[in-house]
Amino acid sequence: MLREHDNKQIGMEFVCIEELVPKDHLLRKIDRVVDFDFIRDKVKDLYCADNGRPAVDPVVLFKMLFLGYLFGVRSERQLVREIQVNVAYRWFIGYGLSDKIPDASTFSQNRRRRFTESMVYQEIFDEIVLQAMGKKWINGRVLYTDSTHVKASANKNKFKKAQVEASTRSYLEELESAITADRKAHGKKPLKQKEPVVETREVKQSTTDPDSGYMVREGKPKGFFYLDHRTTCGQHNLITDTHITAANVHDSIPYLERLDRQRERFNFETEAVGLDAGYMSAPLCKGLEDRKLYGVIGYRRPTHIKGRLPKRAYVYEAGQDIYRCPGGQQLSYRTTNRDGYREYRSDPKLCRNCPWLGQCTSNAQQVKTVTRHVWEDEREKIDVHRLTPEGKALYKRRKETIERSFADAKQLHGHRYIRMRGLLRAQEQCLLSAACQNMKKMALLLAKEDQKEETGSIWEFLRRVRRFIEAFLPLFQPALA
Repeated sequence: MLREHDNKQIGMEFVCIEELVPKDHLLRKIDRVVDFDFIRDKVKDLYCADNGRPAVDPVVLFKMLFLGYLFGVRSERQLVREIQVNVAYRWFIGYGLSDKIPDASTFSQNRRRRFTESMVYQEIFDEIVLQAMGKKWINGRVLYTDSTHVKASANKNKFKKAQVEASTRSYLEELESAITADRKAHGKKPLKQKEPVVETREVKQSTTDPDSGYMVREGKPKGFFYLDHRTTCGQHNLITDTHITAANVHDSIPYLERLDRQRERFNFETEAVGLDAGYMSAPLCKGLEDRKLYGVIGYRRPTHIKGRLPKRAYVYEAGQDIYRCPGGQQLSYRTTNRDGYREYRSDPKLCRNCPWLGQCTSNAQQVKTVTRHVWEDEREKIDVHRLTPEGKALYKRRKETIERSFADAKQLHGHRYIRMRGLLRAQEQCLLSAACQNMKKMALLLAKEDQKEETGSIWEFLRRVRRFIEAFLPLFQPALA
C-alpha cells in the first residue's frame, strides 16, 4: 500500500553519537586497534608550554588528517566539510554533534609553522609499525621493496635546464678499496688519486616544483614526478618503510640505506628480500651478500646491438681468469678501470681471420673487449637465487605484497598525485598515506582474529556439550531400556 513518510526532521531528538555509529564501522575497528595517545608525546616539544592561544589537540588534528587519507579526500577544505556532516568522522575525532570543527587553515598553519621541518610524520609512522609488531603482525623476516611514480603538482611544459649535483653512491669508498685490491692481485699499480670533483649533470628542472624530477622511463608517462620507495613485510603486507625521492633517482641508490634503517629501528632479523629487475646491480648485490641476506631479484633480458653477439656468448672461466669467445679464443685480463670494471681483451692477430669477427666487434684494431665488475661474483650468486624453488616462491609473493600495496594506495587513498609541492611535503603525504594503510590493515586483521576466536568459542561450547552428554548417557541407558 502506498504511504507517505512523515517528516520528523523538524522535531527535537535526544540521541547519543555513540549509538549513531555502526558497530562494524571501519573507524571503530581502527580506534580499537590503534592507540593514538602517543601523538601528544611526539609533538609536545613543538608547542609552547605556558604561552599563546590554546591549541587544537594534536590527536584531533592528526586524526582529521588520517580521515582524509583513509577515505581519499584530497582537499583539506573538503575534509572539514565532510567531518561537519559525517557522524562517524565526528565520533572518531571525539567531537559531539554540536562541536565546532577546526578550520582548514589550522592544517596549513600547523604544517608551515610546526611540523614540516620536524620528524613527527616519520615518528608517527614508526609508532604505528611498532604497535603492529606488538601484535605479532610484522616480523620483518622477508621484506619486499619497489618504487612507484607519483605525479607532482607541476606542469611538464614549465621547466628550465639546470646543472645539478649527481647522486652520490654510498659505496664509493668501498669500491675504490676493491679496485685497488683487484689491481694489486693482478700485479697492477694502484690508480692515481683524482682530485675530488663535484660531478654535475644537466636536467630539466620544474619552475613550479624544483624538488620533483623529470621522468623518462619506458612504458611510463613523461613529466615531473616523485618516486615513492616502499617496503612491505611479507607476513601480512604491512608497510615498514616509505621514502620519497625525485623521479630521476635510480631505485637502487637509496635502497641499502633504507634497508639498514629498518633493521636498526625495528630490530628486524631479516632473512630475505624480494626486488624487481630494476634493482639488479653489482654494488647492491654486494651489499646484500655483506648483510647475509637471501636476495631474489627479477630478471631483465640485457640489451645488445642487433646483429652482434650478446655478452652471454662469452664464457668466463674463473680458474684461469679469462673469457672464452665463441671462436675459442682467450680474452685475457688487461686492467681494472676507475668504474670498477676489469677489462678482458682479445688478440687482434687471431681475430683478423675469425669467422665471428663481423658479429663480435667493430673495433678498428679488431680487438674485442669484455668487461666484468669486481663484484660480479656477488651479482651472479644473487642471480642464481631466482631459479631455486625457494626463490621462485619468494618472488611470486612480490606481486601479492608490494604491488598490491601500491594499487590500494593509488586507487583508495589518493596516492596518484602529490597534493603539495616540495620534497618535505611529498614525504609527509607518503608517510601519512602509508600509516593509514597500515591502520586499515591492522583493523581488518583484528576483525579476522575476533571472528576466529568467536567461531572457536562456539565449537568449544559444542565440544563441551558433547562431552557432557557422553559422560551422563550411561546413567540414563537403563531407564531408556
